[in-house]
Amino acid sequence: MDASDRNRKGATHATLPNEKNKNILVGMRDGVSGKFNLVPRQDAMVSVFDSNFLIGDGIWEDIRARNGRIQFAKDHIDRLFQSAKAMFMDLGLFKTQLLDLLHKTLDENNMSNEPHVHIRLVVSRGLKSTPYQNPSVNIGLPLIVMIPEIKATDPSIKQQGLRLITSHIRRGPPEVKDEMWNHISKATDVQACIGANVTGADESLMLDLNGFVKTCNSTNFFIVRNGEVWAPTTNNQMQGITRQKSIDACRANGNPVRELDFTLTEVYGADEAFCTGTFPSQIHVREVDGRQIADGKGDQLLNGFRSSIQEW
Repeated sequence: MDASDRNRKGATHATLPNEKNKNILVGMRDGVSGKFNLVPRQDAMVSVFDSNFLIGDGIWEDIRARNGRIQFAKDHIDRLFQSAKAMFMDLGLFKTQLLDLLHKTLDENNMSNEPHVHIRLVVSRGLKSTPYQNPSVNIGLPLIVMIPEIKATDPSIKQQGLRLITSHIRRGPPEVKDEMWNHISKATDVQACIGANVTGADESLMLDLNGFVKTCNSTNFFIVRNGEVWAPTTNNQMQGITRQKSIDACRANGNPVRELDFTLTEVYGADEAFCTGTFPSQIHVREVDGRQIADGKGDQLLNGFRSSIQEW
């Protein structure tokens, strides 16, 4: 492992530094008072009695905005509200109100002309009267936090492509923890991520309990074989919005897409492989478990439909 590979940890989310991020205002809707405030980064704090801090009880979304326009806003907000309903969590506001708060956060941060804004939207079940997992001790409504930062992807990562390693950590079935929830509890993904870090890979590729390829620890995964795009089935993984938009773009450009179960053997022998996610958009995979994927460039399909989606 050379020095360049050691410095690529978390490469799918590698960014170009921006000094403006030191002075961002964080949007916070307090669940007890119901008030929404924009707080300087250094003053944005959460109680030690907060549900997220105590037991990891919350949900989240990653959202991108370009020049003040929130990308795929309906898809992200619908997914957040679906997770909230599954978690029996009343957000205490309508979808349109949440969208208004997102726009207010962007406006107050003077980000209407910024082409590369990333928002981490976090919802905690809220304040507790005492440390205990049962929501019966919660006070008020959920806490909602919006963290906007100017984040442009590092172009060198997309040029080089990703090195993946298969993790021993498996994606679990919905009766254990439904991966459809975009839940704060990311312990399995974090462990897979650590496995990638210690081996010098960019991400971990994760399998389900039957040994079929599912997803990476923070991105969705695709391969291309004989002119067809193969996407793992949606069971045992989160319903990726960029995943679906990429499938739609492929089909719109005449690339057939199949959603099916496939194995690592079929990955190693693929013509191309790539990952998708809200932040990295699409990025090709050059190597999996030390096996180079075809010529390692993997840009034929991506270049074929990137122009139609204008680098999400």
